[in-house]
Formats: sequence, structure tokens, C-alpha cells
Amino acid sequence: MNRPSVTRPAANRQWIARSLVNLLAAGGVAWSSVAWSGVQPAPQAAVTAAETARKAPEPTRETLRVGMWTLWHDREVVLTAAGPDRRIALRTCADCAMLTFTQPAAIRADGDALMLTAAGRKENATRVWVADQITLTAHGETVTLHNPVSIAAHAGVLVIVVTLPVESYVERVVASESGAADSAESLRALAIVVRSFALHEAHGHADYDLCDSTHCQLLHWGGNGERGAQAHAATLATGGETLWFRSQRALAYFGKDCGGRTALPTEIWPHAKPVPYLPSQPDRFCTADGGREWAAEISRADLTAALAAHGLVAPGWQDLSVAQRGESGRAVTVKVDGHEIGADDFRLVVGESLGWNRIPSTWFEVSRQGDHFTFHGRGWGHGVGLCQKGAAAMAQQGHSAQEILAQYFPGTRAADETTGREWSKFAGDGFVLESLDAGDAAYVPDLNRAQAEAAEQSGLHATGSFTVRAFASTPAFRDATFAPGWVAAFTEGDWIGTQPLRTLAARHLLAGTMRHEFLHALVEQQAGPRAPLWLREGLVEVWSEADGRASSQAEKKSAPALTPDADDATLPHAASEAESAAAHRAAEWYAAQLLTRYGRALVLDWLRSGVPAGVVAALGQR
Repeated sequence: MNRPSVTRPAANRQWIARSLVNLLAAGGVAWSSVAWSGVQPAPQAAVTAAETARKAPEPTRETLRVGMWTLWHDREVVLTAAGPDRRIALRTCADCAMLTFTQPAAIRADGDALMLTAAGRKENATRVWVADQITLTAHGETVTLHNPVSIAAHAGVLVIVVTLPVESYVERVVASESGAADSAESLRALAIVVRSFALHEAHGHADYDLCDSTHCQLLHWGGNGERGAQAHAATLATGGETLWFRSQRALAYFGKDCGGRTALPTEIWPHAKPVPYLPSQPDRFCTADGGREWAAEISRADLTAALAAHGLVAPGWQDLSVAQRGESGRAVTVKVDGHEIGADDFRLVVGESLGWNRIPSTWFEVSRQGDHFTFHGRGWGHGVGLCQKGAAAMAQQGHSAQEILAQYFPGTRAADETTGREWSKFAGDGFVLESLDAGDAAYVPDLNRAQAEAAEQSGLHATGSFTVRAFASTPAFRDATFAPGWVAAFTEGDWIGTQPLRTLAARHLLAGTMRHEFLHALVEQQAGPRAPLWLREGLVEVWSEADGRASSQAEKKSAPALTPDADDATLPHAASEAESAAAHRAAEWYAAQLLTRYGRALVLDWLRSGVPAGVVAALGQR
């Protein structure tokens, strides 16, 4: 759920190191070993002056500052080392030297200052910057982060801010906000809405861009299990896409359940700007299962305490009623004796004080029975924009993410955040090419040949269609995939992301790169959950050579220094191109050994079921 605020904080231009952890946790990740260092983008097609003026680029947002644990009002947090060197590295001022500790450190709020306690010493600070991986513990919760963290204090409460790449933020929110009824297309629609809200809306926080509560968009900092993997796939498939309306970026909101009719923004937020793509309209998908209603009984004493605690109405009032309704039937204002207050403000005050399930939406009737008030209504959330319940139902009925967005944001389109261009789709043999450049259709025959060669050399046949997304620039590719600079393409499951095809073709890398990536996709379709990464990568390396003799060539090379287990740990975390190349050579050698000793059929069985421990041990012997 999300809601708008008033002011927009200044953009954060900080660059951060890319972390591969979230991608790897989802499984099925494959990196291309095609060399990429020093490659510059090929010239792009010329555009007219009118096109340049119409598509004037805005600064691309690479990171977002997210307030952490904002509802807990923590006064102390304990830091524990989580990196490979088991050290805490932090600074207490922008120009200070880095401090390192091997023991846990405690940071406590002292008014608007901090008290840092570590290794038997205490130090005052106004802000602490934590570098590298760190584990934070507060209010009984422990979370390990791989992103920059800053900690300050305000009025005795800690202000913890995590800097996340935009796509990492979107993935976490989609995992946190989605439900069991969601499937691939509803999650893709949600990812586009979440990204649009994060980048296009003002959120009203002075210390960070967005909070981690439903005031902005809910974000759970811990793992999200299977839902996290699904959110990752949806985020990757829609990388960089946001909603646009008539060449302008659109505002986007979502809620859990509209109750059968969406709401106008002005029904919920009095100062909201009316826009044609956020109408109040019936939603037959939300009520496909008949819809649900809710009821709650709340004492006047509890309501009095909640209203007084937030300074809305003083104690002593007697009567409560709906004063005004909007087009959807929702309450716009409620009247408490002579005081009229916003219905959404009333709902949020009750939720914060008495529980969010007491009055879950503003679409309600209220009646008094003695010293209690009975609320009866429908829906959950504000009801503006995308209804998650309806979107899930649409996806289950076979509707695409684009159709879901058209239902809830009529007249809008999903387009690239940087350029405003829509992704075109071109059909190939067993794959769909997605590109922002219509000229990329000319490369479909090259991709067809690469796909056919991959199938012939591996002996594997696709069980479903692949998606190839060709990004328009190197930064766009890296922002979407978190791929390191030496990677030309990236494959996860049946999805392949590439650097610009024009650039690959100009550097004579297109055929080899795409054959390599189609091999990855074929191998990942066959791989079971126990298949080691070195086997998956190694088989691709063996089959990638155009002459088909890689198996015998690799087998003749000297045994690698890395054991299979060490190689499995190194492949996803290589710190340099040279280290990555060495790890891939080791994987190729081990895969070639397996193919020579045991044959393709048995090795493919192991790809599905896992390599026996005895076989792995024998490979690792020197």
C-alpha cells in the first residue's frame, strides 16, 4: 500500500558498489564470460532536434535512501560484523578516518546526538556511516545488510537510513507487499507501480527518500522465501519501467482490496491533484469471488484516546458520523461533534493506535450503540489505483501485466524511465526479443542462428520460450541486472539481458555472446536445485566453442587450483575479471572431465539431480 505526501527530498546522487547477493539468492543465475573490458558503446542512430527536445533526459536515479525500522522508534542498535574479514568498518564524520572493530558496537540515541560504544571505548558523534556488510540488531530483530548504512538521531530516536539500488528496493517492496494469490503478471504490474511511486511521488521525509512502512511502501528487511524469488523475477523482467501518461511520468498508487470500486485520489487526500488516469470506477475483478465485508466495534474511550493522542479532537466528544462521501461511496470526512476531520486521517489514527485491522478502509458506515461505535464496510486500503486483489484475479484469468495496468490506470503506458520509450517485441525461433530500439529487429536472424547452434552443440532442447531483453545502454543494463563491468550479458532462468545489440555487433561479440547465453538458458531449464554452479557454468563453457571441440581441449589443460567446492563459492563472488575468468576456466575443466569420463547422458542426469559426492571428491583430488 502507498500514499502521497507533501514535499520531495533532494535527490541522492551517491554511487554505491553493486551487490550480487539478492540475485544469487533467487537461484538460476548465470554470468557470461565474454570479455567486456574497454568496450565502448557503438554510435546510436541520429535523432532529430524535435525528438531531442521532446525526450530531454532527466537525471537517472540509481539509488534510494530508505528509512529503516521507522515505526519502531528505536533508541539503541547493536552492530555486528558480517563481512568476510569479520570487522565493523565505520566513520563518525565525513572526513574522519575509518574505524574498525572486531567486537559488536552499540549506538545509542542521546537527544540529537549519538553515543558509540565499542571495544571498551565511548565516542560522541552526530552521525555514523557504516561501510560494507553489517548486521543490525534492535527491538529483538536482526538483519544483515550489504548496502551503505547511515545512523543519526532525532529527539532521542535513531534515524537509520539504508542506501539501496532502485531495482533492489523495488524487489524488496514487491516481495513485502505481494500476496499468495499473486502470479507472474500481477507481480510484474506491481513492480512497475512500485517503481513509479518511488521515483515520481513526493514522500515528505526530511532524512530519507522513502520509509519502510505503508506510509510509503511496505519493505521487510529480512528474507521473503519463495515470494522473494518471484518478486526478483518480476523486477528483473520490468527493469527500469515506469508508468507514463501523454509523455509525462504518471503517479501510481496501489492498495490491497478496493472492495469493488476504486477511489479518486481527492476522496482520500484532499490536496491531491485530479488526474484522468486515476478514476473512480467499478472493479469486477476484485469482486469476482463475491467480495468481502468487514465490521469492527470500538469503544468511545478507545477512540477518544486515539484522537487525543494525535491532537485531532480533545476528550469529551459524544457523537461520530460520516459528514461527506465521495464518488466511490467512501467517507471523505467524518464529524466528531462539531469537528470535521479527514476520513483517511481518522482511519490512520485508529490504525496506529488500535490496530490496522480495525478500520481497514474509508468505505464504511458507522452507528452508535451505547458507549461503542460499530463500523461496517468493505475494502482494505485507500482504494486508489491498482487493486492488488483485482490484479491477482486478472492474472489468474490470463491477463497480462499491460492489461492489468490499463485496467487500473486507463490511458497510461509502461515505458523506460529514462527515455520514455516503450519496449518493442520481436518474435524469434523459440524466443522473444524486447528492445527500445526498433532497429534491433534486424538482429533477430543472428539470434536465431545463435539459438540453433546452442541447441545443436548441447543436445538440449528448450521446453519453453526465452525472453531476450536488449538494454539501450550499458548503465541501464547494469542498473537492472547488477552485473559487473566485464559482463556482456546475463541469464537467469529463461530471461536473458544483454548490453546494447549494436555494441555487441560492432565489436564482433554478438554471435558468441548470444550462443553462450542461449546455452545458459538451456542448461538452467534442465538444472535441478542440487546442481552446483560450477557444473552449470562449466557445461556452458564446454559447449560454447563454435567448433564443438571444447570438451577434448579443456580436458587436456592442467588441473585448476580451485577445487569444485571452492570454484562454486568463487564463481558468483569474483572480485575482478581475472578472478572470474579463472573460476570459469576451472568450471570448464571439471565439466569436461565429467563428460569425458561418464558421457553426456549421465552428466545431464546429474545436472537434474546433483553430482554424487564421490564423483565430486574424485574430481577435486590432485
